[in-house]
Amino acid sequence: MNAHTPRQAPPEGEQDAQLLSRTARDLPAGRHQLHKERLMARIQQEQRETTTVPDGGRRFRLPRPAVTLPLMAAALAGVVVAGVLKDDGEGVRDGGAATAALPTVDIGTATTKGMPQLLDRISLAAAKTPRPNMRPGQYVYIESKAAGVHLKHVGDEVSLGSHALHRRQVWKSADGTKGWLIDPSVNDGPEGETLSGTDEKGNVPVAGLHNPSYDYLADLTTDPDQLLARIYKETKGQGNSPDQQAFTTIGDLLGESYPPAKLYPALFKAAEKIPGVVVVPKAVDAVGREGVAVARLDEFGGQREEWIFDKKTHVFLGSRTVQVEERPEDEGLIKPGQVTHTHAVLKRAVVDEMKQTPSSTD
Repeated sequence: MNAHTPRQAPPEGEQDAQLLSRTARDLPAGRHQLHKERLMARIQQEQRETTTVPDGGRRFRLPRPAVTLPLMAAALAGVVVAGVLKDDGEGVRDGGAATAALPTVDIGTATTKGMPQLLDRISLAAAKTPRPNMRPGQYVYIESKAAGVHLKHVGDEVSLGSHALHRRQVWKSADGTKGWLIDPSVNDGPEGETLSGTDEKGNVPVAGLHNPSYDYLADLTTDPDQLLARIYKETKGQGNSPDQQAFTTIGDLLGESYPPAKLYPALFKAAEKIPGVVVVPKAVDAVGREGVAVARLDEFGGQREEWIFDKKTHVFLGSRTVQVEERPEDEGLIKPGQVTHTHAVLKRAVVDEMKQTPSSTD
């Protein structure tokens, strides 16, 4: 596993353009043109971190390729493209920032004590939970609620922006080629936007860890060691460190995909092998459900990503990101204890048609 190479910051006036350019290159060929809303979702729901590295340069944590995952990695903090966000009453869009704020919480104590046992219980619960096999023509449906805060840079001024708690609905076909997104912080209208189509070359986007279809996940190995090795390989050079990116990638799959029954436990067993994974005894998701969290502190960004599980059933509830360490780059606006992103999965099911909703949580 190679050490992560720090990225040097571009001149001040070129940061935004290069940031978008690098993000575009992370996407499958042409995907950024067709699914621009996915990039916007990441800008709003994921971290864009700027941290000082030992060589005096600045490290940018770019958003993972926009694949209709919420979150994400991922909380909002750090560099945001100036003039991109606005408040439309439902979230953050072009031109400004919503005023809704997320709470500051007690950071609490993170510990490695009991972590293997907790992940074993989560894996066992996952293995016992019925998960339907998808048929061709069916769609994964995921309904969630999310909110976040971020640093907004407009010229020389820095302020704290946010997007209010809002409902998000995503449909995606088994092969990943068709889909629909309804998210008021992303869409131009309440009806939502398509996630279907080909790139500008007429190619069907290829599924992968950052664009996971049900069929792709069904073909992944269920051996935890092999699975983790593949995650490290396919995410090499991304994020702030290999270990943090591996943890974040697994968290994304928990948040807005529907891993098959045979894969789901393997994801937790793989996570157990990532250095730095800890337990946070008390965490709360976006709709106020209390649980216990499996977490990891990003050594460079100073934020702790938390996967929240019900304490009794060990069912995945959602995720949040908490600022743990104060950073000079945050201008004192994001203080330790600030929740920068919160997310709750409300429904996850397999449906027969696009835009169809289940009558109850699967």
